[in-house]
Amino acid sequence: MATSKQLTISVFSGAGMSAESGISTFRDSNGLWENYRIEEVATPQAWAKDPDLVTAFYNARRKNVLAAEPNEAHQAIAALESFADVQVITQNIDDLHERAGSSNILHLHGQIRMAKSSGPNQEKAYYPIEGWELTEKDLCPDGYRLRPHVVWFGEAVPAYEDAAMMLSKSDVLIVIGTSLQVYPAAGLIHFAEKARTKFIIDPKADELDVPTSFEKVNTMASEGMQQIMEWLKKR
Repeated sequence: MATSKQLTISVFSGAGMSAESGISTFRDSNGLWENYRIEEVATPQAWAKDPDLVTAFYNARRKNVLAAEPNEAHQAIAALESFADVQVITQNIDDLHERAGSSNILHLHGQIRMAKSSGPNQEKAYYPIEGWELTEKDLCPDGYRLRPHVVWFGEAVPAYEDAAMMLSKSDVLIVIGTSLQVYPAAGLIHFAEKARTKFIIDPKADELDVPTSFEKVNTMASEGMQQIMEWLKKR
């Protein structure tokens, strides 16, 4: 069995990762999140037009996240740390990887339990949200209203370069619960050139357009991670 110094595993997770925990995904709900289109709640323009609506929408999602529990796939990923160096790179804004016990997590699209200033220098500081509710009275030290710490459609992904560097050092890449249709994040898999073994776990993996170097695992996240755990233990 390889020791942690000999094997580096990168896990690239998406919305399907948390679906088994009861967190709904945008693409699985006919283009709607709780009856709202992304243009209404997940863009800078939406915030400028109606910050109360956007805040209420993310309050509801935060409440959902707080009520959810990590599933077996989250727990299996955390268990990988018993024999490998594991880096989780997630498109998800929930904290289920953290609660499952994973140590090294990079959130590409922010964290719903954090807030940031809606004014200039938004990435300067992040503020924990106690409970599920953010209100119009919550302000940054400069007096600007706090917004969810979420990368909206049309915004840059500040952690992209860090993620690319991490993936470039991987021996094993596990892509799980993402359709690889949201860019620029989807392009990150191409940085894992060093990885000698690559998996993609998705119920529709056979339909996904990925390089031939990927082994497709056509299952939900938990079952797929169990299969990969068995494979890794044998080697």
